[in-house]
Amino acid sequence: MISFRNFALRRGERLLLSNVDLALHAGWRVGVVGRNGTGKSSLFAAIQGQVEADRGDLDVPARVRIAAVAQETPALDEAALDFVLSGDAQVHAALVAEREAMAREDWEAVAQAHHRLEELGGYDAAARAGKLLHGLGFSPDTHGRAVKEFSGGWRVRLNLARALMTPSDLLLLDEPTNHLDLDAVLWLEQWLLRYPGTLLLISHDREFLDGVTTHILHLHDGKAKLYAGDYTAFERQRAEQLRQQQIAYEKEQAERAHLQSFIDRFKAKASKAKQAQSRMKRLAKLAGTEAVRVERAMRIDFPAPAKLPHALLRLGDADCGYGDHTVLRDVRFVLEAGDRVALLGPNGAGKSTLVKSLVGEIPLLAGERAGHPDLRIGYFAQHTVESLREGATPIDHLAELAPGVGTQPLRDFLGKWNFPGDRAFEPVDGFSGGERARLALALIAWRQPNVLLLDEPTNHLDLDMREALAEALSEFDGAIVLVSHDRHLIGLVCDSFWRVADGVAQPFDGDLDAYAVWLRTRESGDARPARTAAAPAAPAKPAPKPAKVNPHKLAQAEARVAELEAQLHAIDMDLADPDRYAGGGTDAAELARRRERVAAQLAEAEDALLALYDA
Repeated sequence: MISFRNFALRRGERLLLSNVDLALHAGWRVGVVGRNGTGKSSLFAAIQGQVEADRGDLDVPARVRIAAVAQETPALDEAALDFVLSGDAQVHAALVAEREAMAREDWEAVAQAHHRLEELGGYDAAARAGKLLHGLGFSPDTHGRAVKEFSGGWRVRLNLARALMTPSDLLLLDEPTNHLDLDAVLWLEQWLLRYPGTLLLISHDREFLDGVTTHILHLHDGKAKLYAGDYTAFERQRAEQLRQQQIAYEKEQAERAHLQSFIDRFKAKASKAKQAQSRMKRLAKLAGTEAVRVERAMRIDFPAPAKLPHALLRLGDADCGYGDHTVLRDVRFVLEAGDRVALLGPNGAGKSTLVKSLVGEIPLLAGERAGHPDLRIGYFAQHTVESLREGATPIDHLAELAPGVGTQPLRDFLGKWNFPGDRAFEPVDGFSGGERARLALALIAWRQPNVLLLDEPTNHLDLDMREALAEALSEFDGAIVLVSHDRHLIGLVCDSFWRVADGVAQPFDGDLDAYAVWLRTRESGDARPARTAAAPAAPAKPAPKPAKVNPHKLAQAEARVAELEAQLHAIDMDLADPDRYAGGGTDAAELARRRERVAAQLAEAEDALLALYDA
């Protein structure tokens, strides 16, 4: 159990948290949420002993093993698989000792290493590390490559795999989905549901929080409040609390006004002096309920396109790629006004390549690209945030796009994107990643595009900005092609889906839930063909379509799996909440037995569903 008692934390002169009193119990999966700057990452640093409390106590049991994702990865010559294996330090040391002993033919030392591995249960360590790499999108041919050969985003994945490999009782994950594709996010969600320890998770992905968490720790206005349930349950509870608080405040203000009116009228009258004194005492004892301070909701919008033709953009029999390397073959893609298309598939399989081909940033290797004469594209690439000029202000960036436009209209426009007043004249050097992403989107909106091509636009955005972006995109009149790992954003914005993988781009018949089921039920031999940018692979031929099965049976099997998953999740929630079985009610042992039965039924149901897919 982790406990906070009168805990306070500062960063420099700024008080982040104060008067925190709460306990986090073993086995809980806690989502830590709050606006940027509320102290989420600083709280993780305090739990790890990297910063000290400004006041009060933070108690973490001394024997608790903590695992967290490293922020930096040096350019190592170590192979990716060995790097992940080193997360389990004892097993890794035994494997190294075995390897070195065999090299010098010291068979006694080899026997000792084998004995040590048996003690640690380390014989399957390499297989476990390989599964972690596979789940996070690394193809088998990359497992032996040196860490230094991977790009920054893939090194972040290596750090995550290493943290998951580390034996731990407490796992701290700070925005683990930021550099993952949707396939890897769905895999990580399932892995965390099986994690037996305590999880603390910082995330701005509400679907991920809903899928994983049993509790939410909300940091706001220097306070930390714990809520039972997932993120959706937290939103409901917080909305109700704010409603009740506002009712109490208004009731108290009415009573204050009534008491003060009596005091003002009768305090000077001798006959009423005693009653006036009584009311003054009552007035002093009122609780002092605060009014609900409504956080200013983020609101952005994409202006209506100046012109919106029906047929906007088309790729015909297109081969997409770079130089002599073809990433996608025979792409036939038509984009019309009002289309909302999400591109699904693992990183490195060609989603960004397809978007760049649609933009015209890279030439087609074969086929044709045709755009309407009035086509105007707004393009947000993964490197857009980094491409903002250091030293330049938001006004400087916007003025480059609007020569001859006065300063005041530019300021008015930037104010709508939450760069009010002097913020429009501050250099972007000091901006956070979220502020830079918001500025990049504002610059796109200024051009009044009729097509938005957005490649991971949410990586730096907090929950409020993601909600604002989803609302703005939902109201946009033009066409949208979206690459994102944020299922909430995709679900609100997109109504058609294309899967990009195995060298082809083709429509996916189903929604995001169907895609998640499909990912979970594929055979292990159909491993995702994720590739790093440094080592692309030749495109594979599209797999033949499976024979049709009875759709009624398939729907029943999928419904059965979903039902059992929901039951299992509910039992996990009960197990994580001691209040559910305290005081002579259902005991933990009975819940554990029930969980075991449901888990067995789920395994059988998944096997049955897999058999139908195999058919």
